[in-house]
Amino acid sequence: MALSIIYLVFKLVLHVKIVKTIKGKKTKYAFSKIISVLYIAVFLIVLITIWVENPQDITIAYGLAGAGIAIALQDLFKNVAWGIILFLTGIYCVGDRIEVNGKAGDVMDVGILYTTILEIKDWVSGDQATGRLVTIPNGQVLSNNIQNYSKDHNFIWDEIHIPIQYSDDWKSAHNKILEIVNNETHDIVENANREIANLEKKHYLDKRTAEPAIYLSATDNWISFNIRYPTEVRSRRFLRDKITRLILDELSRQKIKIASTTRDIVGFPDVKINNQKDKNSE
Repeated sequence: MALSIIYLVFKLVLHVKIVKTIKGKKTKYAFSKIISVLYIAVFLIVLITIWVENPQDITIAYGLAGAGIAIALQDLFKNVAWGIILFLTGIYCVGDRIEVNGKAGDVMDVGILYTTILEIKDWVSGDQATGRLVTIPNGQVLSNNIQNYSKDHNFIWDEIHIPIQYSDDWKSAHNKILEIVNNETHDIVENANREIANLEKKHYLDKRTAEPAIYLSATDNWISFNIRYPTEVRSRRFLRDKITRLILDELSRQKIKIASTTRDIVGFPDVKINNQKDKNSE
């Protein structure tokens, strides 16, 4: 028993030296936390060995001490375990754009305990960074859905909705808008189709292409143009802005107006004015 304790203490000393060589602050903190707990465990083992003489009582004491440590560090162990799972499975890695538990961003670091992302969205419109670094416990990933925007492919689909008046040439608007979108997404579509072909080899996926399309729907006030096209994950807002500007310029040249909610007054009821004062004065 004494030799075992000496050996364990020796190993702890070596771990302390290893911690000093770790550069990452969070990783160093995690190892330091674990080592400090192991110190407490060694101290408890020594006390139990000294105070308890009956071997059966020693076994019970060890069990209670181990259970107490496990309960106290259950979150820590869960984070470490899930950090290992993340490393082995590659659910996401550094550079991926993910969303976990309502927080979205680009993965900057996957540590033993935490994943650090550069936050996007929140109070900022579009998929642009807020500047905040968000630390997500790895154990939290285990109990939440993970949306990975860039795993296995680097594109997503986006849509722009434009209402066109019934009185305007909507067929011409359709052709012009589709031409603009095809021109602006030509290279993206080619890359996306290659990535879709690779996905079909790796996963079950119905045959599909990334070609842009416009879907029309008729409403009480206008014809709604739902313009669907692929975009690179990190360029969605920029491409949307460019396509929208080009569409607005083209519609202006074609004298096609964008519809808005209006009220047309088609008539007034007949109104009779009875001037009682004039009759009394007569």
